[in-house]
Amino acid sequence: MKKTWNKFAALFLTLVMAVSLVVPAGAAGSTEEDLTGHIVILHTNDVHGGIGGYASVAALKQAYEEAGAYTLLVDAGDFIQGDPTVSVSKGETAVELMNMAGYDVAVPGNHEFDYGYENLKAREAQAEFPFLAANVAYEGEAAMGVNTTFTTNDGTKVGVFGVTTPETATKAHPDKIKGVTFLAEQELFDCAQKQVDALTAEGCDLIIALGHLGIDAESKGNRSVDLLANVNGIDVFIDGHSHSTLEDIQAVTNETCTVNGALLTSTGTKLENVGVVDIAPEGTCEASNVAVSDLNAVEGFKPNAQVKARAEAIQKQIDEEYGTVFAKTEVDLDGEKAHVRTGETNLGNLICDAMLWQANTLGEKVDVAVTNGGGIRASIPKGDITKKDINTVLPFGNTLYIVKVTGAELLEALEASTYCTPEAVGGFPQVAGLEFTINTGAPFATTGNYPDSTYGKPDAINRVTIQTIGGVAFDPNETYTVVTNDFMGAGGDTYYAFKASPVGYDLGQPLDEVVMDYITGELKGVVPAGRYGESGDRIHTINYTDVLAGDWFSGAVTYVTLTGLMNGTENNTFQPNSNLNRAMMATVLYRMAGSPEVTGDNPFTDVPGDTWYTNAVLWASQNEITNGTGKDTFSPMEPLTREQLATFFYRFAQYDSVDPVEPPAEDNLGGFTDADQISEYAVEAMRWAVKEGLLQGSNSALTPKATATRAEVATILMRYTSDAV
Repeated sequence: MKKTWNKFAALFLTLVMAVSLVVPAGAAGSTEEDLTGHIVILHTNDVHGGIGGYASVAALKQAYEEAGAYTLLVDAGDFIQGDPTVSVSKGETAVELMNMAGYDVAVPGNHEFDYGYENLKAREAQAEFPFLAANVAYEGEAAMGVNTTFTTNDGTKVGVFGVTTPETATKAHPDKIKGVTFLAEQELFDCAQKQVDALTAEGCDLIIALGHLGIDAESKGNRSVDLLANVNGIDVFIDGHSHSTLEDIQAVTNETCTVNGALLTSTGTKLENVGVVDIAPEGTCEASNVAVSDLNAVEGFKPNAQVKARAEAIQKQIDEEYGTVFAKTEVDLDGEKAHVRTGETNLGNLICDAMLWQANTLGEKVDVAVTNGGGIRASIPKGDITKKDINTVLPFGNTLYIVKVTGAELLEALEASTYCTPEAVGGFPQVAGLEFTINTGAPFATTGNYPDSTYGKPDAINRVTIQTIGGVAFDPNETYTVVTNDFMGAGGDTYYAFKASPVGYDLGQPLDEVVMDYITGELKGVVPAGRYGESGDRIHTINYTDVLAGDWFSGAVTYVTLTGLMNGTENNTFQPNSNLNRAMMATVLYRMAGSPEVTGDNPFTDVPGDTWYTNAVLWASQNEITNGTGKDTFSPMEPLTREQLATFFYRFAQYDSVDPVEPPAEDNLGGFTDADQISEYAVEAMRWAVKEGLLQGSNSALTPKATATRAEVATILMRYTSDAV
């Protein structure tokens, strides 16, 4: 069989990408198609409590077997955690249903470790099928099985080995996996190659890798595609972790769903689909995702009655205990994976507000709340809210945890947790009491990972700037009290900076109960649209490749971008050191004035009537903010000098203010060595600008004739318009 597979795979590998049903007639309950000699691998992944589909999976396996196919049913991880139907029992109900459905083998995902290593071993003992994870060790020994083999009716030998994402080291609570280690990157690849070689030596004709690695960008270096590119001899890789469908796999494999000769497949999540890999005797292979809803609609197909009855009983028990409505929400609360791991959402805000509220009611005097987006597992639609809804959103049993960190350490935590934004990452921070900005164009600088982590420790703060904490300007030297969850307090995800804090303690308040108490107590049972209808005032993003958080002008560039006072330039740049011309300056002030309608004659011969700056220049002229550079010229493209910059602002202040705007009575320019170089028209403006702190000079010089850079203008705009001035 092995020779046949290799010979025909390159020529006849057929991938059937199915959104609708793709099941041979024999598997649908009739005997029209004889599948004798076929090897069929049914697979699931990231079920996360979608227990309603297990009855259909069981029936599908039986149908394939009755059609003559040698059928294996496998799972690629994350089956014991998610919906309360499985999380309340810490996975016991999930494994019970998998036993009933006839699973043959599974690989643990990172969420199999959520309830601790001892619980995982209990679930392994409960299972009537092996757990495989070749790259996982406990106290230096294999934590569970590494591989297994199956022999078909015609003697074909199928070898299966398992690998679990090394991200588990930081995605599971560190205190719950003490002693557990995960091989990563090259060691992971070497481990997988060792398994392939061992199974080949045992005479296996077909080698299946059952992995919980995924294809997400945040997992780069440990993804299924990375492993396949570095390991030879795998025929089929059944994947989990990234909740990917076959369409997603196509997108990262140049539409082929193959890497290094191996078929790569996955089914999404929540048992919306069942994966089918059908290997025919002549060596052709069909891979499909079969929607469970379509499968159930096939005439003559009936879900397994025993599995269905048990799943319904489990669901009924949860509904009775957790289904009571305790509150309402006036808006949809967004907990979608793609959103909570890339930006601020209203559900993230609600959870963090609840954390901040609860900690402060306990007398903790907390400044900031931070929770990881990866810990938010579902959305809540507008309408009634039940305990089940909250438990589904927050299924991990986390508790509130206090850490005290300096501003610099908080910056490090935020830099590390947004290292790949706008790409998704589970550590992405949802916050309360904190306003910050991520520059997605700036590079993340790291030369090494945190201890026992797959995540990099920042060598510099390049991407994140914190604007305020508690409405007060951020101070990197101040010590702040942060309420987070116990997972993050122990260094989970990217939050080693929290673990390293000399002050850290658990409040023991379950996070799901905190949220429910906040809604019923503080919000009086209604999540209001006025407070949570929109989000976006806590976490901001800009995208400049030429601005780093440590640059002296970074705060000003962020400010003028977010307020819309200045825009970036081409190719995601701000060009901070480039000159600002007179047309741009007029345009900035025109925006500050609200871009009013402009009428009247154009006094300048060098300002065309239809340019991007025409209205701004006419407005500035009509309001005596500019007199031009000559009798009938404005010189729009001429670089702006510092004394012209001061003059523009001085005249704008006179236009803008209801109170008189005047220079100081005393001469305040005497301390500058080049004060005598200031043009006569600009003296008052320069004196005013120095008095207001808009111009500060450098090395006792004002350099009035020097051209003003975009960074300097951004800084003066921030000083002039921000509340701090």
